[in-house]
Amino acid sequence: MSLITVGSVAFDAIETPFGKTDKIVGGAGTYIALSSSYFTKDQNIVSVVGGDFPDTFISELKARGVNTEGLQIKQDEKTFFWSGRYHNDMNSRDTLVTELNVLEHFNPIVPESYQGAEYVMLGNLAPQVQKQVIDQMTERPKLIAMDTMNFWMDIAWDALMETIAMVDVLIINDEEARQLSKEYSLVKAAKCIMDMGPKFLIIKKGEHGALLFHSHHVFFAPALPLEEVFDPTGAGDTFAGGFVGHLAKTDDLSFENMKRAVIYGSAMASFCVEKFGTERLMNLSEEEIDARVQKFVELADFDMEKVL
Repeated sequence: MSLITVGSVAFDAIETPFGKTDKIVGGAGTYIALSSSYFTKDQNIVSVVGGDFPDTFISELKARGVNTEGLQIKQDEKTFFWSGRYHNDMNSRDTLVTELNVLEHFNPIVPESYQGAEYVMLGNLAPQVQKQVIDQMTERPKLIAMDTMNFWMDIAWDALMETIAMVDVLIINDEEARQLSKEYSLVKAAKCIMDMGPKFLIIKKGEHGALLFHSHHVFFAPALPLEEVFDPTGAGDTFAGGFVGHLAKTDDLSFENMKRAVIYGSAMASFCVEKFGTERLMNLSEEEIDARVQKFVELADFDMEKVL
């Protein structure tokens, strides 16, 4: 099934306890598209870059089946740039530089060739921009998934509430869930947030896994213990790409398949953190992905008779 990815295609400069990078390709849209490309080749991207963005990477996206007609190139402007430094726990970070550049006045355009897409993944952007994309769809997709963050809760609450009410799946972390719902209990928070509109809610807990909520159903996906985590940048977006990519591939919106999608998303995110930037996502094999998914399955697999 056809998938539209909406999100930034950008430059990052990253410093972690394991090293640092110069300016490298990043952005939510980039990570989502790369991750989902392992599941579906019928996908499209809506984003914007400046004239400084490398043509070679755009060619790489095309080679992976990503239609870049909706990728605006502002030749006389610069691409969005973010620089950050992670602390030793790899969960907290300091933003060193944020240059909005082309994103400051981004007006997303959904090309005619994108119409009829069954799946839409709204990466973390201003909720007004996310809503613009939804409003441009001539037919309502089967599923609209959305990522957001506490920044938009602080400065664009009304617009965020309006956009959240239009989506089927909301993907946020535990801190954001508590801020959005004003509830400390994640179970209470989930109920409150689903009352805002989404039928499904995913609450990411970083190294402690992810929770999937739907109606009265709850599913917990563990995180895979890794020997080394080099760079957590983009892990959440990579999760979203694996999640929605699996749904687009299988075209099955049952809760059971949503659970599988969460596992695939978690598996893809576990690859992402093993190298800086997008490096690890560039050359995965189907066998590697299947083996990683199996490790997640084994984490939660036990024989009840032997336990009792």
